[in-house]
This record gives sequence, structure tokens and C-alpha cells, in this order.
Amino acid sequence: MFVRHLSLIDFRSYPAAEVPLGPGVTTLVGLNGQGKTNIAEALGYLATLSSHRVSTDQPLVRFGASQAIVRGAVVRDGRETLVELEINPGKANRARLNRSPVPRPREVLGQVRSVLFAPEDLALVKGDPAARRRFLDELLVQRQPRWAAVRADYDRIVKQRSALLKQSAPMLRRGGRGRRPAEGASAEEARESVLHTLHVWDGHLAGLGAQLLYARLRLLRDLRTHLDHAYREVSGGAGEALATYRASLTQGLNARIAAGEVPEIDELSAGIVAALAEVQANEFERGQCLVGPHRDDLVLALGEMPAKGYASHGESWSFALGLKLAAYQLLRTDLGTDPVLILDDVFAELDSGRRERLAALIGDCEQVLITAAVADDIPKSLAGQWFSVTKGEITAYPVAPDE
Repeated sequence: MFVRHLSLIDFRSYPAAEVPLGPGVTTLVGLNGQGKTNIAEALGYLATLSSHRVSTDQPLVRFGASQAIVRGAVVRDGRETLVELEINPGKANRARLNRSPVPRPREVLGQVRSVLFAPEDLALVKGDPAARRRFLDELLVQRQPRWAAVRADYDRIVKQRSALLKQSAPMLRRGGRGRRPAEGASAEEARESVLHTLHVWDGHLAGLGAQLLYARLRLLRDLRTHLDHAYREVSGGAGEALATYRASLTQGLNARIAAGEVPEIDELSAGIVAALAEVQANEFERGQCLVGPHRDDLVLALGEMPAKGYASHGESWSFALGLKLAAYQLLRTDLGTDPVLILDDVFAELDSGRRERLAALIGDCEQVLITAAVADDIPKSLAGQWFSVTKGEITAYPVAPDE
């Protein structure tokens, strides 16, 4: 799989841009702020419908424009597909395949698959659990796009259940006092009505949450087979990279999950219901949903030591890069074709040894897009096409800029 051509209209800093791509390595060289990362971001957006830099779509649209368009010609098994995404902040985004509209943007997921590594990914090791949950879920969707719908439905249920808890928390804490009951209903009747509604939401949360948790656990089981190898290759054999799942469930079930077991969906659903019963008083007190995949974490360790807080800067970079390379190898194995590999300002953060080892690892990838501020940061072994990016102007070089 490779993207043959990328077109942008009002995306980030580009009123318009046409970027010819192709198999092999393509390197974009330019000083910071010139627009090279915007190209990497747009390519990643085609695959995931999200940005690796921001959580909302508004910053993706050029200032003063009402919408942005990202269009890519994708070649797989000799067949070309045109994928087009229309970004409309504050409104519904739209998508087209071969110029024909599709019902929902997520219908195009799977047409482009990519793995993107950028400086922001250091948060996988040093940041909050949300970054690691997002990594798992985005990889899950890249692997099997149908999980995008499950994830969206689960997020909706969490939001609605949390709103009910927040709205009703004073009444639930004080047995009905503190909130005016509906006309004709006693305080106790009003409380029972809320508890019944909450019980219904508990069932929905447990059902979809168990599906998402089961999928994450199976994904992590398969990812582990690639993670330690990828970390050792990048770091030069320094230590063992481990990843375990910490679920917000009862102690016994969580211990089994942490040991690498993947319980069946029915057992996970029952476990979520049991955990909800355990934390009910805390939920009433805090007005928050405290159980489910949205509260879980991926725990990373180097040998017996947790990576967060203990790993050096170089080890953290190697671990984060190892996670992304493991994801790449997993997708490559599953799909029988290479996803697009995007390395955004990565080589500048690596020492010479790690640069050369990374170059050796990606040399056989079908398509690699690299951005760099300085051409000298890129190992000479990564030959391919070169572009200079200056104030949004993209200029092709016949050879590397310093040759």
C-alpha cells in the first residue's frame, strides 16, 4: 500500500498543495514552522480521521477558511482508490470514495493505513493514561475498522451516564434530599427512578465496555510479540520492554488481566457490573463514571522498573518508537501489506547509533514519509525522493539537498 498523490485545500497553512509521492522513502526538509509537519499530519488524518497534534478539527482548517479538504490517491494491489475527506468544524465532516459520497466518514477507514511517530508520542511513556488508551484504540481501528463504531457508541454511553451521575449526585448522596422531585413524586420515588435509569446505563456500559476491553486485550497480546524485539533493535539491546494492562475491575479479575490472560466477553461484562457496584458510593460522591475502559491504563516497564519516571530520555524515546514499530509490524503481519510509515521530526532526537538502527529497520518498508529540519539528520542509507518546504512552498530535489 502507498499513497501516490496527496492534495490539500485550506488545510493548516496551505491554501492549496499538491504533493507527488510514491513507494520508497520521501523526505521533507524544512525549518520549523515552514509546513512540513502539516503534510505528515494530513497523511495521518487520511488513515485515522484524527490528528496526532490536536484533539479537535478546528485548528486543521486554515485561518479564515470554512472547511479543509484532504485528498489522497491510494494504490493497493495495483488498484487505485481516491479518498477525500472534507473537514467542517462545528458541523458534520464528509467523505468520498472515488468521488462518490459515503454515509459517514468512518466508512473510509481501512482505505489508508498508516503508523505515525512524532515528538508528541513521547507522551506514550511520560504522559497520562489517556495517551496510551488512544494508542491502543487507534491501532485497534486500523487493524479492524469496525471497532470505530463500538468505540463511538461506548464514548456516547460514558458521556450520558456521567451526565446523569453529575446531575443526580446530590440526591443520590442524601437519599433524595437536595433536588426537587417531579410533580406528584416523593423524594424517594425520584431517587428510585434515577437509580433505575442508572442501572439501565450500567448494562449498556458493561456490554460495550466488555467488547472494547476484550478487543484491547487481544490486541495487546499480539502486540507484545513485536514490542520487545522492536525496542531492542532501536536501543541496541538495552533492557526488556514490557507492557501490561491495568483494568478498572475487581482485584481478582484485574490480576488475571495483568498477567496476560484474556477473559471472555461475558466474564468481562460481569466484572464491569461488579466493579460498578463496588464504587457506587464513590461515583455518587464524585458524580463521575469510575469504571470501564475509559479509566484503564497500559503500564509500560523496562525490566522490573516502570518506564514512566524512571526511564532516561533516550530510553523513553526508544520505548515510544518501539511501540510504534511494533504496531507497524503487527499491521504488516495482519494485512499482508505494508501500512504507510510516517516519521515526523524523529531523527533529530536520536543519537547516531539509534538513527542507523532505525534506518536499517525501515529500509524495506513499502512507503516511508520523513520530515526533518536538517538533511544531515537523515542516514545516507535512506535514499529516495527529497522535497524542500519553505513557507508552504514544496520544491523537489533530484538528490539529497547536500549532494
